[in-house]
Amino acid sequence: MSTTGEYVPAAAAVPAAGGAYWWPRRRSLVLDAVLAAVSAVECLVEGVAFAQRADISPVLASVFGLLVGAALVLRRRWPVAVVLLSIAVTPAQMGIVLSLVGLYTLAASEVPRRITGVLAGMSVVGTLIVTVLGLHGGGYGAPFAAVALTAVLSAVGMTAPPVLLGLYVGARRRLVESLRERADGLERELTLLAEKASERAERARLDERTRIAREMHDVVAHRVSLMVVHAAALQAVALKDPRKASASAELLGDMGRQALNELREMLGVLRTDSTSPASGSAVARDASPDLTGSPVTVLALPVSSQPDPDDDGPCLAQLDGLVEESRAAGMCVELVVQGAERSLAARVETVVYRVVQEALTNVHKHASGAAAQVILAYRDTEVAVLVRNGPPAGGSDVRLPSGGNGLLGMRERVTALGGGFASGPTAEGGFRVSAMLPALAG
Repeated sequence: MSTTGEYVPAAAAVPAAGGAYWWPRRRSLVLDAVLAAVSAVECLVEGVAFAQRADISPVLASVFGLLVGAALVLRRRWPVAVVLLSIAVTPAQMGIVLSLVGLYTLAASEVPRRITGVLAGMSVVGTLIVTVLGLHGGGYGAPFAAVALTAVLSAVGMTAPPVLLGLYVGARRRLVESLRERADGLERELTLLAEKASERAERARLDERTRIAREMHDVVAHRVSLMVVHAAALQAVALKDPRKASASAELLGDMGRQALNELREMLGVLRTDSTSPASGSAVARDASPDLTGSPVTVLALPVSSQPDPDDDGPCLAQLDGLVEESRAAGMCVELVVQGAERSLAARVETVVYRVVQEALTNVHKHASGAAAQVILAYRDTEVAVLVRNGPPAGGSDVRLPSGGNGLLGMRERVTALGGGFASGPTAEGGFRVSAMLPALAG
């Protein structure tokens, strides 16, 4: 029976490994051969008896009985034909084994149940008629009621048990096959889930590496760039103006300590994320969005110790200090705030701060001595920031290496919060960086 309810003959079945023809296994072939031999012997004996009653050639009846009994070997491939043959030879009072095994095989097969019911009914009627005629015309002198009761019991007893047993075995076989298919399906689903989980874990690792690289770039690049600028200035004025050189060295040390503190904070967050809870709490994986909105797989820590990446991030209140650091490094920076200042979401303020920080760092790297302007605009539904600088001053000998990841990191941060980012050279020979983010309330 196919999934659409259509009958699929047994011949369409593919034998399993070790089988032959329509037998799934070799032991099935041996079983059918033994049953066919027993049926052939029975039909041979009953054929000789039928030849005596019908006054026909015993040899012809014996050959006919052998062929009829041996037909049981075809029961798995053509169960309907075997049952029809057993019904056809019922008047000759032969084929008991053929009828019993044939009805069992028919009921256990995938033949539609209506066909099984019709053939079982035909077998009952045929056995009933032959039994009544045999008892009533055999000279036993029994009452007709007794003859009828005996015939009914004989017909039902010859038909019902093999049919019921076949129905039970067939249902059990289908249940086992259904459970096996379901188990195979679940195994395939688990395999797919494992593959997807592995892909998600690998993607999360890549996202985490990208996030860490971006954070380290933001934390280190700005401070180190300012330190390099101050070191160059210190080298230039060390012999000419010792007092100014001393102030620059002190500022250089302060910046180095700030950079170290920020590095320690970053490493502390990483250690907290990767440390298993010692309190016995369950460890679970959770794909949580980080500052950039990228899913990051972290260990689920207790609520009291779960770090929030936005809690300790820089905010817009620290923007003046950031500008003063660039001014102390010799850059002419102007900070302009437009609109009513208000508190924003921590992640929005952090992204705006990082954009300004990276933009000023790029000015130190690529346009040393150029004047810069930072414009921060508060609007009704958004906040915008613009950092632009003029052309670099000539004669500067400060050379800072660039990894080419600054603009990419700024774009990723801004777009992760649903904002817009643009950058490019200006007509005056300078450079501009602008970002616009939704003004999420803090």
